[in-house]
Amino acid sequence: MGYYITVEQDVQIFVEDIDPGNGKPVLFLHGWPANHKMFEYQFNQLPQMGFRCIGMDFRGFGDSDRPWNGYSYDRMADDILAVIDALGLEDVILAGHSMGGAIAIRYMSRHAGHKISKLALFGAAAPVFTQSPDYPYGKTKEEVNKLIQDTYTNRPQMVADFGDIFFTRYLRESFVDWFQSLGLAASGHATAMCLASLRDEDLRQDLANIHVPTAIFHGKQDKVCPFVFAELLHAEIKESELIPFYYSGHGLFYCEMKKFNRELTRFMT
Repeated sequence: MGYYITVEQDVQIFVEDIDPGNGKPVLFLHGWPANHKMFEYQFNQLPQMGFRCIGMDFRGFGDSDRPWNGYSYDRMADDILAVIDALGLEDVILAGHSMGGAIAIRYMSRHAGHKISKLALFGAAAPVFTQSPDYPYGKTKEEVNKLIQDTYTNRPQMVADFGDIFFTRYLRESFVDWFQSLGLAASGHATAMCLASLRDEDLRQDLANIHVPTAIFHGKQDKVCPFVFAELLHAEIKESELIPFYYSGHGLFYCEMKKFNRELTRFMT
């Protein structure tokens, strides 16, 4: 079931509730620049195991509205709060990939983990996505600025190039085309603005505010968010466990789908 939830004046967020009213709720937050459909191969399986899978498209992505402003982590964390309260969710497992994982961390800090019982991070773009004098990990700010420029000048090629480093295994052209179509469904402006947030946001001070069991899923071969991100998160988040995916890059939810779904089910149960 799909529907829209108003998160602020003139801004509606699209939500797909796979099996409304049944099972423990799992709210999935997609990565940049995709949308909730990236979790298709989890939505196919998890409801059979007693989980109510809910996917939301961040503002500017998928079927959500595309306002000109509002792409900070704070604002998008507020959108999550509005969705959780509008649906009346309780005892929620919050699950985020890449940028979605970063925003999940900000939600836990900004809203004191409101209604969340467990947190699952998949290839999270955290604690910081870009390098700085006291943080030598991740992409340089110049590399992200180049992505922003490419978004405004040739977004199809930018999305295609990003897709080339997303997965580590050979994929058929039909799958690659489908996955890239998710990125092209976004607003170009929102795509660029979220890159600016990825470039500028710092979540290191948020980590101490996470007080629920947390699972950190991360590909050892991740070329977008290097594995050291997961090690840093594991060191700072209490009650966290680190689950490495040795044969996966950033798209671990597909590269090692069986292991991913098995480990996620184990953690959520």
